[in-house]
Amino acid sequence: MKLWLGAIGRLKEAYFVAAEDEYRKRLRPMCSLTMHEAKDEKAMFAAVPEGAHLYLFDERGDQLSSMELAALLATEASHGGGAPVAFGIGGADGHSDLARAKARKLVAFGRMTIAHRLVRLIVLEQIYRAFKINRGEPYHRD
Repeated sequence: MKLWLGAIGRLKEAYFVAAEDEYRKRLRPMCSLTMHEAKDEKAMFAAVPEGAHLYLFDERGDQLSSMELAALLATEASHGGGAPVAFGIGGADGHSDLARAKARKLVAFGRMTIAHRLVRLIVLEQIYRAFKINRGEPYHRD
C-alpha cells in the first residue's frame, strides 16, 4: 500500500524528528510511506500524488477510533484500486475551506487543539497501530 503524508511546516526539534524516524522505520515493512513537508497549503496540495484518495486531519472532522482508522485503511487496500492514500496535516491555522472540500473525509483527534508538529507523530503512530490491528498483531488492546 502506498501512503503519502503531507504536512505544512518542518519538524525542527530533534526529539520530534527522532520519534518520526522511529515510526517511519516501523512502517517500512508494512507500506510504502512518503513524507512531504511543505511551506504552505498550496505547495502541499501540489505534491499530493495524482489520483490519491485524500484524507485531511481537521478539527471539524469525524472522530475515528483506532479500529475505525484500521478499517478505513483496510478498505483502501482492498477496494482503493491501487490509488495512493494521502493524509494531509495543516499548519497552525488548520486547513482552508477549499482544502477541506477536496478531501474524501475529514478526521479529527477530538476537540482539543494539538500542535500541528505533534499531530504528525500521532498520525504516524495511529497508522502504525492500524496496520498492526489489520495484521492481527498484538499492539492494540481494546
